[in-house]
Amino acid sequence: MFSHPADYTPVCTTELGTVESYADKFAARGVKLAALSCDSVESHEGWIKDILRSIPDKTDLSYPILADDKRELAVKLGMLDPNCLNDAGIPLTARAVFIIGPDKKLKLSLLYPASTGRNFDEIIRVIDSLQLTSNHSVATPANWQQGGQCMVLPGLSDEDASKRFKNGFKPEAVPSGKNYLRYTDDPSK
Repeated sequence: MFSHPADYTPVCTTELGTVESYADKFAARGVKLAALSCDSVESHEGWIKDILRSIPDKTDLSYPILADDKRELAVKLGMLDPNCLNDAGIPLTARAVFIIGPDKKLKLSLLYPASTGRNFDEIIRVIDSLQLTSNHSVATPANWQQGGQCMVLPGLSDEDASKRFKNGFKPEAVPSGKNYLRYTDDPSK
């Protein structure tokens, strides 16, 4: 779920268009999408035409835009940006991203300022990491990309790691002498 400060705003329009152009990538990962904006359904219906202007042969979005014109959901979920106010002095909805797992628990939350558009390649990368790490005893290091080296979880012994990972693992020596940086191939490949 991702929230937006308002309909008919430039950054929001590019974001929703990008999400629609990434719809197949999200679907391939089993991700269901929902946007939230603090405007009415009628406003959303007009805005969708602007969002889809650059996506050939599209007449509707493949995901819903939730109308939260009373800001009830945005307040409940902590999505308001106290530093960004509308003309009436009411806080705008921030650019929040919530990734919720199949277990209905929050797995990630990101909060962008109203002036900064989200990086949906990064959101796809995070989803890939979340799905990989939930199914295998690994973590993903900084700047990890799908198919890249993973790290063996600290709670897994060397013996268990040798059994679990078909190509084994490679420890990295560190000045402390502790054996905690252990790399392995992506176990999903």
